[in-house]
Amino acid sequence: MVKKRILFLSKGAHSASTRYRALNYFPYLSKNGWLPSYRSVHGTVAEKIKMLLEARDAEVVVVLRKTFELPMLVLLRLASRKLVFDFDDTIFVETDGSSSRGRLRRFKSMLKFCDQAWSGNQYLAEHARKFNANVIIIPTAIDFDRYTLNEPKPRDFIDLVWIGSNSTSRYLKELLPVLEQAARRIKNLRLKVIADFELDSDRLPVKNVPWSHDTEIQELASAHIGIAPMTDNSWTRGKCGLKILQYMACRLPVISSSTGVNKEIIVQGVSGLLVNNSQQWVSAISRLAESESDRKTMGEAGAEICRRSYSRKICAKIMLERLDNL
Repeated sequence: MVKKRILFLSKGAHSASTRYRALNYFPYLSKNGWLPSYRSVHGTVAEKIKMLLEARDAEVVVVLRKTFELPMLVLLRLASRKLVFDFDDTIFVETDGSSSRGRLRRFKSMLKFCDQAWSGNQYLAEHARKFNANVIIIPTAIDFDRYTLNEPKPRDFIDLVWIGSNSTSRYLKELLPVLEQAARRIKNLRLKVIADFELDSDRLPVKNVPWSHDTEIQELASAHIGIAPMTDNSWTRGKCGLKILQYMACRLPVISSSTGVNKEIIVQGVSGLLVNNSQQWVSAISRLAESESDRKTMGEAGAEICRRSYSRKICAKIMLERLDNL
């Protein structure tokens, strides 16, 4: 059987969106009649010409999050038999949630030039449908089978874990005074930060762990409670809840700000606790820190939700069906 070529384009192979929304699906695509490949959109003029030539040879070209200025977009459209735009962030506004005419213009153009769009959640899909009627939701998914480690947890501490990058560190830093307040009530509380930066506190023990693809699951699974603080604005409503899914797959109960897709993924009181203010954060941390049974029950419930609705296997089926429809 001759396989159909599918080319994914993005800003970089190491970005989370490329790994989780493209590269993770390569085994499923290969098993179902597709020949997947990847190329970065950055580079010299010669490299961009190579990108266009590769696009011409592919049955489907999928652009991940990247928006092009009109001249390059026209060339890519002419080179592509079928063009798909995949996005998992509110890329049509600034990162602080404020409006951006330039970002919105490029977002609108991408959608109008594409045959189909794949959005990471309902909020993003609603905005995309203003410019393209053929929009489907493919949630950001994880390889659930990787998250099977039963790591021992520290006995001397109750570890709150946060995983992320410097670009989203502001949400954690904004919450730090509240975590320090909780530490006054819970003497063995500790914050574990898995990231590309380090955080310090004089009032709360902090364990900084450099992020690594090879160790992230082990480091997550050895914690007690996953936390996901986030402000509520136009940018954060487009987030697709990756860290929450990672916590849940590791069977950790989750405490999260009640914003965006987080409040859609987490079932209140079943797989985690959604909070709206500092007092609720402290109460939620205290409850889970003091109750091992609640942590275990919520952790198991979250893992089942993740396996049933947000696993790579489930979302791959959606992707393959939509590709066949193209």
